Amino acid sequence: MLTVHLHNLIFYGYHGLYAGEEKAGNDFEVSLDVNYEASEDRYNNLKYLVSYEVVYRIVKERMHVPAPLLEELADAIIRQIRERYQQVTSVRITIYKLNAPIESFHGKAGITLFKQFS
Repeated sequence: MLTVHLHNLIFYGYHGLYAGEEKAGNDFEVSLDVNYEASEDRYNNLKYLVSYEVVYRIVKERMHVPAPLLEELADAIIRQIRERYQQVTSVRITIYKLNAPIESFHGKAGITLFKQFS
């Protein structure tokens, strides 16, 4: 089993339910782990492996499409990764809103979604 890790990716996006979030935007932090099977005799050829560059592009493109909920974003990213790479066995993605519009809140708010495929 191999894992592709992309952690602490920062994007600016227009995601959220609260009034004005779709116009003001916010910073988001994304981390994900993509697990998959690959045979050792194919470690020398990227066409048999999951490319972290392709996974990054999938995340980046989806983070630029507004969504009201982080759960929706996470699910869409996982589905796109799985469509591109059928050998993926599981994906764990965490998305944080770095400046959550919560009064007197200091920190980051977010979700983690884990999907396993058979």
